[in-house]
Amino acid sequence: MIQPYPRLPGFNYHCPKTTADALHLLEKFPEQSRPYAGGTDCFVQIRDRRYLPEHMIDLKSIPELAQIHFDTSLGFKIGATASLNALIRFPQAEALYPVLVVAARDVAGYQLRTRATVVGNICNASPCGDTIGPCMVYGGQMHLISTHGERNVALADFFTGPGKTVLQQGEFAAAITLPIPAKGTQGSYQSIGRNKMGDLAIAAVTILGYPDKECASGYKFRIALTAVAPTVIFAQQAEEMLCAQKITTSLLKKAALLCSDASKPISDIRASAAYRKEMIQTLAQRGLEETCEKLGIVL
Repeated sequence: MIQPYPRLPGFNYHCPKTTADALHLLEKFPEQSRPYAGGTDCFVQIRDRRYLPEHMIDLKSIPELAQIHFDTSLGFKIGATASLNALIRFPQAEALYPVLVVAARDVAGYQLRTRATVVGNICNASPCGDTIGPCMVYGGQMHLISTHGERNVALADFFTGPGKTVLQQGEFAAAITLPIPAKGTQGSYQSIGRNKMGDLAIAAVTILGYPDKECASGYKFRIALTAVAPTVIFAQQAEEMLCAQKITTSLLKKAALLCSDASKPISDIRASAAYRKEMIQTLAQRGLEETCEKLGIVL
C-alpha cells in the first residue's frame, strides 16, 4: 500500500450486458476507461492511487465471457470473467491441465477466487502472477477484441514489462485458449511465498514434460519462471539441455542451476534477489524430479 487512503476515489461505473456495449464504452471513453473482469487487482491499485480512471467497465454481466468450453480437437477456452473457482471445478481442467489447477488454488483464498479470474490475473501482468506460468507452458493464446476486429496473441508475446501488455486502446481480452496437451504430458507447479494463505509468489517454477521422439532424451520440457524477471520467462537453456541429453539425476541438477542462471530477480520488501535465485534452483530441482517421476523416467 502506497498510502492508507480511507476510501476509493470517485469514478463512473458501467455494467454492459453485451460485448458490443462494452466495446462501445471503450470507444466512447478511449483514454479515461478501464475494463475489468474480477477487479481483485485493479481496485487495490485504484485505492492506492496508482491510476485514476474516470470510467470503470464491469464485464461480469456479459454472459459469454463467463463461460468455459472444452473441445476434444480445439482445446480449452476460458472466458474473461470465468472465476478461478469455476476453473478449478471444471472436469477437463483437472484431467488435462492439472498444473494450471494447482496454480489457481495458490491464488489467495477461496472467497477471493470466487471473484478473481484467470484472464484478469494474466492481464494484470504481474511478474508473480500464479496462473501465467502454467498458461504459458500449455501454449496459451490470448483472444483480444476491439471495434476494429479480433486477434490472437501467444501468451509468451503478450507481456512487455511489469504491469504492461500488448493490449491496445479500446481493446480487451475476451478469453484465453489452451491447446490439447501432447499425449503423456505431466508437470509440476512449485512456488514459495511468505505464508500459505493469500501471499504472492516470491518465486515459482512451472514445468511440463512429455514424450518426444525428436529429442535425444526422448522428452520435451517447457519451464517457466515466475517472479524473478520483469515478466514470466522461459528457461530455454534448461529446456534445450533436457531435450539433448539422457535424463539423469546429475542432468536435473544442471538444468535446475540453469533455471537459476536464467532468472534476473530484484530485491524488494518480500525477498532478496539472492534468495529468489536460490529458491528458483531448489523449486526447479523439485519440480523436475516430480515431473520425471510422473513420466516414469528412471533416474
